[in-house]
Amino acid sequence: MITIQGKGVSTGVEVGPLYFYRRQKTEIKTYTVEDVEAEWLRFKGAQAIAIQQLEKLAEKTRAEVGEEEALLFETHQMMAEDLDYEESIEFIIKEEKMNAEEAVSRTSVIFAEMFASMDDSYMKERAADVKDVSQRILSILCGVVQGGIDSDVPVVVAADDLAPSETIQLDKSKILGFITAYGSGSSHTAILARTMGIPAIVGLGDSLKEEYEGREVIVDGGNGAVYVDPDEDTSVHMMKKREEQIKQRKLLEELKGKTSETKDGHAVKVYCNIGSPEDVHAVQVNDGEGIGLFRSEFLYLNSSTYPTEEEQFEAYKKVLSDMNGQRAIIRTCDIGADKQIDYFELPKEENPAMGLRALRISLTRMDFFKTQLRALFRASAYGKLGIMFPMVTSVWEVRDAKRLCETVKKELEAEGIPYSENVQIGIMIETPAAAVMSDRLAKEVDFFSCGTNDLTQYTLACDRQNNDLGRFYNPHHPAVLRLLKMVCDNAHANGIWVGICGELAADLELTETFLAIGVDELSVSPRAVLPLRSQIRSLTMENKEKIVESLLNDFAPYI
Repeated sequence: MITIQGKGVSTGVEVGPLYFYRRQKTEIKTYTVEDVEAEWLRFKGAQAIAIQQLEKLAEKTRAEVGEEEALLFETHQMMAEDLDYEESIEFIIKEEKMNAEEAVSRTSVIFAEMFASMDDSYMKERAADVKDVSQRILSILCGVVQGGIDSDVPVVVAADDLAPSETIQLDKSKILGFITAYGSGSSHTAILARTMGIPAIVGLGDSLKEEYEGREVIVDGGNGAVYVDPDEDTSVHMMKKREEQIKQRKLLEELKGKTSETKDGHAVKVYCNIGSPEDVHAVQVNDGEGIGLFRSEFLYLNSSTYPTEEEQFEAYKKVLSDMNGQRAIIRTCDIGADKQIDYFELPKEENPAMGLRALRISLTRMDFFKTQLRALFRASAYGKLGIMFPMVTSVWEVRDAKRLCETVKKELEAEGIPYSENVQIGIMIETPAAAVMSDRLAKEVDFFSCGTNDLTQYTLACDRQNNDLGRFYNPHHPAVLRLLKMVCDNAHANGIWVGICGELAADLELTETFLAIGVDELSVSPRAVLPLRSQIRSLTMENKEKIVESLLNDFAPYI
């Protein structure tokens, strides 16, 4: 038996033959062309096919995985038709009279190096995206068909690394898991694997050898170990572990329809985070009790221009109607930072995470904001709506936003357009300023929802997109948890409820702490609903005071 160790990025145990994913080599020939217009049209044809392929990939991903993951391929579409990218290729073809393959290949290198040299970690990651898009166009130009698993039985797929487009195109019925020599836990592929429920291990390095092809392996996505030609003891142990996981999944299914409350009757709502109206199905299948975060910015990210009031109204109406009376909280547009849209024409900023983003954009573009609010209030007639403002730091921001809400309601009433008078207005607590001011802010709104991703980033001064920060970026840091307790105390003192919609909401190690400090609602991805409900139902609140005391006074476990 050979054991190789990597980093587990998607849990689960699977056993099967090892299969190396191989890409057909795209040989790039370089030559000059006489008819540059014909060569340019040849590129444009390949580009059009690539965009069509990416549209289908986005649709497939949206249906099978979710809206956020589909966004990657929509970003690739925009990259494929980016004007600067096109102009570089056009110049090489028309001015240097080079063939399309050479023009695309050279442009890919130029743009990838440009992204890789940027200081911002999010922009650095775009280097891989431009390579992926360029490779797709090159494959079309060269007549090469990529992808596929040439096996009659399910396999563990191995590769140096897997691009997201490669992962999503693979036949999932033939994949038991995948292992790669490179990659990271925050890569798009790792995220896709977790969402699809495929065990995955990255970072195996040179230990992953092609000579292992066809041999039986066991992958444990939990501990990051790969066992090649496992011995009998290892096989027995790992199969028991696998059976336990299957048994646990079946037990979780039995929790559908049951309450999310502790053994001693302390109830908490378990809501879902979604990115599109189509995701409501996943909420219902996984027995979510409501929607704690609908990311409305995906309507903008999926459009080539500002979505109209009518387009937004139809999307919000569908979500509220499909939720059949369960609450749906829709966050107003949260563009900026790592979510950029060309047609917004935002100024270039050295530090966009702290710049013009989210509610700041809405309050400086009131017509844009008003269009969204009109669509939201019109949709409120079809269900139980909550509206949530992101990136709040001051009381005046909330008051300005609420004033516009009142203006919109008066206009709709004058126009004879129905809307609900029972729309809850809330804010996201994702800045230390909002947490510190939560006693004042609580007097202005009906609820708080804590965005722990940004709250951790701003509290610890750690870029959440930077994978190299390691233990410095610690969402369990007592500063973050103490801020959350402060927010809960101030919310309840003013008679409003408080939830968490960031990634920490699904962190089962913190569930007991969240209940102890008074969190009323936890909003997670649909797949995380039943595991979270199981954790809640296993707890009692008898140690509540001790947990709070430890949080406030005992720093030893944290620092």
